[in-house]
Amino acid sequence: MPENNRWEYSLYIPNDPRAVTVCRRTLRLILTMHGLIGLVDTAELLAAELVSNAVRHTKGPAALRVRWAAGVLRVGAWDASPEPPEPPRVLEQLTELEEGRGLALVRACSDLWGWQPLARGGNRGKDVWCDLVAV
Repeated sequence: MPENNRWEYSLYIPNDPRAVTVCRRTLRLILTMHGLIGLVDTAELLAAELVSNAVRHTKGPAALRVRWAAGVLRVGAWDASPEPPEPPRVLEQLTELEEGRGLALVRACSDLWGWQPLARGGNRGKDVWCDLVAV
């Protein structure tokens, strides 16, 4: 189990679909270096969904945000759009669809998820995030 220190990383990315892969690999490295191997696969899937949504549905830059505190890993994506995300659909109803599964997967695979509008440090937009509790 990793040490109980708090840490946080932010990776700012351009509005480019290739950035999703950069975020996944960066997150894998961060979690591996902090001894959170058991969370890597799920966190990587969820980060890819969140960052992909940020890149696909907005026109500006985005960021992957990763935070560890008190045994909880928070993975989030910031984007410049203040518009709330579409509410997640029920996962079972999405088997035939090619799109629209992202937040349903996030809801199904995380311990908690949410979003919040942001206006701090010159950054406007929103954070969409999810929590994974280390066991």
